[in-house]
Amino acid sequence: MSIEPPAGTITIAGKTVSRLGFGTMRLTGPGTWGHPEDFTTAVFVLREAVNAYGITHIDTADAYGPHTAEALIRHALYPYPDDVLVATKVGMIRPAPNVWAPHGHPGYLRACVEASLRRLGRERLELCYLHRIDPKVPIADQLGTLQALKGEGKIGHIGLSKVASEDIRLAGKYITVAAVQNVLNVRDHFDPALELCRDLGIPYVAYRPLDAGNLVRSPGLEASLSWLLQLGPHVAPIPATSRLSHLAEIVSAVGAGGRP
Repeated sequence: MSIEPPAGTITIAGKTVSRLGFGTMRLTGPGTWGHPEDFTTAVFVLREAVNAYGITHIDTADAYGPHTAEALIRHALYPYPDDVLVATKVGMIRPAPNVWAPHGHPGYLRACVEASLRRLGRERLELCYLHRIDPKVPIADQLGTLQALKGEGKIGHIGLSKVASEDIRLAGKYITVAAVQNVLNVRDHFDPALELCRDLGIPYVAYRPLDAGNLVRSPGLEASLSWLLQLGPHVAPIPATSRLSHLAEIVSAVGAGGRP
């Protein structure tokens, strides 16, 4: 018996997936650094998200750990079910816990994609985001590198993360923007890119939908996810958790009141 996708479905990178996705940022150690305290639980959370709750949109990045989350995903889900989309991000360096810096040099981006392919066990990244636009490198060089990798068959679709409306418009000169991933929740509730994505038909992936855990207590959790889903059918939240009980609460909240 198939499982009904939480909050319905959305098409991202050419694949129909659950609108409620799963972010893997919290499946690492403190400061998004190193390995989780409980490897077995982290793997089980990933498997439960897909197999028990029907979540088919898994979001990650090479910077989570760094490298930890991608390796966990492969361990938990490989070989990947046909209906599962694993989206990753490249273009960030991690010098230390809680320290993030964009690095968009073409050679580095190419190396990141090749490494993510190996860690995930894929021949192609179905959806690869530029994690951040590096202001020190021409955007044409950054996006041109990802577009070249797409031409080589190593990337299926290209997305943008943490971008303003003008970034999306500019990027459209170089690539077809498959998805935009920005912070959005009931506290960080204003983002002009939301309406631009609606107008352009671009899926809007809302990360930190529960404000990094500050909105997890009921009714805050249910109200927060419901608010996001009611902003439009192009919005897909990706809450992150490392706990099975919290995962169950998230899916239950969507079922109780999250469907617009």
